Amino acid sequence: MKYLHLVLTNLFRKKTRTALTAGSFAVALFLFGILAVVDGAFRQGVDVAGVDRLVVLNRVSIIQPLPLAYRDRLARIPGVTQVTFANWFGGVYQDERNFFPQFAIDRESYRQMFPEFVVPDDQWQAFLTDKEGAIVGEALAERFKWKIGDRIPVRGTIFPGNWEFNIRGIYRGQRVQDDTTQFWFRWDYLDERKSFSKGLVGWYTVRIANPDDAVRLVKTIDEQFANSPAETKTDTEKAFAASFVKQMGNIQLLIMSIGSVVFFTLLLVTGNTMAIAVRERTRELAVLKAVGFSNGFVLVLVIAETMVVAAIGGGLGRGLAKLFTLRGDPTGGLLPFFYLSPDAIALGLGLALAVGVLAGILPALAASRLRVVDALRRI
Repeated sequence: MKYLHLVLTNLFRKKTRTALTAGSFAVALFLFGILAVVDGAFRQGVDVAGVDRLVVLNRVSIIQPLPLAYRDRLARIPGVTQVTFANWFGGVYQDERNFFPQFAIDRESYRQMFPEFVVPDDQWQAFLTDKEGAIVGEALAERFKWKIGDRIPVRGTIFPGNWEFNIRGIYRGQRVQDDTTQFWFRWDYLDERKSFSKGLVGWYTVRIANPDDAVRLVKTIDEQFANSPAETKTDTEKAFAASFVKQMGNIQLLIMSIGSVVFFTLLLVTGNTMAIAVRERTRELAVLKAVGFSNGFVLVLVIAETMVVAAIGGGLGRGLAKLFTLRGDPTGGLLPFFYLSPDAIALGLGLALAVGVLAGILPALAASRLRVVDALRRI
């Protein structure tokens, strides 16, 4: 801090250059922040998956249903403590661009299976007494300005017809990563009205007593339904979420590649800028040495300049990225989890400072090795 004024004086000598360099950091860190948010959105289901839950699907495909009769058979398997089921609905609200996940759920056990989704008791009871009742996430309710008591029309696509639901409750997540964009309604209402696949459900979710028994129970469940008309494929909830993400491609590799290119380009630009700045001040640096400042001092001085620029620009970029995420998901429901975590902010700032050090190290070494006599001769 003693020589901070000297660092700032050197930086503000060329205000435009310093501003542009800091702006480069800000743009890079803003982009990195958005990439981190997108990566977190795709991995959200993996990160919040329950360690004691298994997902049971039709072995053929996730879009192939399973018989309702499997519920009791699953519940009788030793080590299984709870079973629930759900069905994808896939309706359209007003416009096809208004996408949000819609599930027909087992009203008897779904709430107990997913305690991370919190629904007030009175609202849940109202949902149970209304066959056309629905529970919506707080983010979804905020998006469409819905409130309890509203009647919501949905046009069926998989299950044709005009469906109407009464909002009886709004759930919230216990964790910031929890998906609060879902729309739940009663499976018995769906089964009563649909014209095909009656008595069939989309998938089962199973809670097990001991997560260490997951591998054994996965095998046991699939063997239970082997050679049946609807064979099963069971996975842990985390493995199921991870496989679902992989179907969209290697998003994480793509994001890391883009981020690496951005930071490498920033490193080159900043390094070149600092090299120019050092060459312009060759005689001044020689004077500092002549009056008694050491080579190490000159080295630290140049690196400190790049780190100050990196800190200012990086902080500005992260701040802009955080403000952008506060506006919510800009994709219209495709990314239900749109949040820049404190860990991602810290990582971004750490990378910015690292780029600052790397960009300044070569110019700083060159400055520290200057011979006073040779430097003073330069014009």
